[in-house]
Amino acid sequence: MATTPQKTKETKKEDASIDSTLRPEAWEEYVGQEKIKDNLRVLLEAAKKRGEAADHLLFSGPAGLGKTTLAYLVARELGGMIKTTSGPALEKVGDLAAVLTNLGPGEILFIDEAHRINPMIEEVLYPAMEARKLHLVVGKGPSARTLTLDLQPFTLIAATTRENLLSNPLRSRFGATFRLGYYEIGDITKILERSARILGAEASAEAVEILARASRGTPRVANRLLRRARDFAEVHGGKSAAGTNIIDGPAARRTLEMLEIDELGLEPQDRRLLMTIIEKFKGGPVGVNTLAAALSEERGVIEDIYEPYLMTLGFLQRSPSGRIVLPPAYRHLKIQGHEEELL
Repeated sequence: MATTPQKTKETKKEDASIDSTLRPEAWEEYVGQEKIKDNLRVLLEAAKKRGEAADHLLFSGPAGLGKTTLAYLVARELGGMIKTTSGPALEKVGDLAAVLTNLGPGEILFIDEAHRINPMIEEVLYPAMEARKLHLVVGKGPSARTLTLDLQPFTLIAATTRENLLSNPLRSRFGATFRLGYYEIGDITKILERSARILGAEASAEAVEILARASRGTPRVANRLLRRARDFAEVHGGKSAAGTNIIDGPAARRTLEMLEIDELGLEPQDRRLLMTIIEKFKGGPVGVNTLAAALSEERGVIEDIYEPYLMTLGFLQRSPSGRIVLPPAYRHLKIQGHEEELL
């Protein structure tokens, strides 16, 4: 038992390393989000021709859709270094000052979870974004004075899963805002085929289709399912003539069964949320705070992780009076063998 935390930590490091390996390193490798890519190319090419730093960019959308990957591709396109941090990591004004003053000309500052930036930090960020000036207060009381530092031309790229939580002053200072949406099955299929090649695994067309449909339209989830299917094939499957692991349809289905994920990508937590609304609140409407209490879950987790995909499927609706489970969810749950629970 004492080794469990260490194993968990090592597993997370391994997954992070694999995620980095699978991350596209060129525009041609980045599948999907075509309109966003086209707009970014124009914006970046124009900035390069003018010899200027690109406008500040805001990427928003559910987790796992490629916001961080886009930030790295932008940095590569501009030929500059990228330095990364997150909203929660910028606890004091000094933290932000240290990051900004160490940026070289044309470098990129990527801030993940931008909706969690401290309001005091935002006040310092405004002039840095607009005029490339850093205003710092030195000293306290009557002897306090303001010190202004000039910053090198830089581009700020922020990513958020909760754009509505960004303050209007901060949001308005970005030159362009791009909202990433869930991926089409065809795009997820291409991503899985590329990832399988990188991982040295051979996946049948049937297996790729099964995993793509269960991926929640999210590349990160698709790659996670592929890795688990590869593990299953390694233990229970066969190998091709080339010696690579074969992930076939049955292996993909068995992987999903072991993970308790259905063919549409619904996990136990998703089904539990729907069933809680159906059983305890007669299908809704129910307020999100009440729902969070019933599930012993944080409101942010419900709004950020569960609801977006369920709403995309047409299973859940947000109304002024609360959350409502829609007819397609009833039909899907019945298919999964929950008919007796819905009577």
